[in-house]
Amino acid sequence: MAISTADFKNGMCIMNNGKMCTIVEFQHVKPGKGGAFVRTKLRDIKTGRVVDYTFNAGTKFDQVRLETKKMQYLYNDGADYYFMDNNTYEQIGIPADVVGDNAKWLKENDEASLLYADEELISIEPQMFVELEIVQTDPGFKGDTVQGGTKPATLETGAVIQVPLYMNQGEIVQVDSRDGRFIKRV
Repeated sequence: MAISTADFKNGMCIMNNGKMCTIVEFQHVKPGKGGAFVRTKLRDIKTGRVVDYTFNAGTKFDQVRLETKKMQYLYNDGADYYFMDNNTYEQIGIPADVVGDNAKWLKENDEASLLYADEELISIEPQMFVELEIVQTDPGFKGDTVQGGTKPATLETGAVIQVPLYMNQGEIVQVDSRDGRFIKRV
């Protein structure tokens, strides 16, 4: 389906130069002299890179239909990650290279959002906040406080994050999966 710049909305997905992009923001500009144009910021869906583009008013684009499916992460066999649709109980295997860095935030039986663009899987987003167990870190000592420094800790999924000095092995922590930041002890 073709749309013009007059139909732009934030969050809409379009094809631009053969790439799927979402519109981060846009502004229609009508200068006193010359034709109207539209300034946009587009995020490439595959790379996540945001780029500024300027288009003449009325330029046509193909719209891409985005669909998000909530699925439960089951397990990984080394090559593929398996997810199950909670409504149909259908299981699908997704290659590890498609899952990418998000694999370090996936714990068995957790829910994840799979983003599809026109039936093509684009990305896998884990929950925003995940609770994981610390499997290896230096021991905490008496006197280590919340305001003190941080130390590295390896989580059950293999991710390494910075935690406060008072945290010990075996404790459960809440982590922001967007940037790998420690939030709180659970």
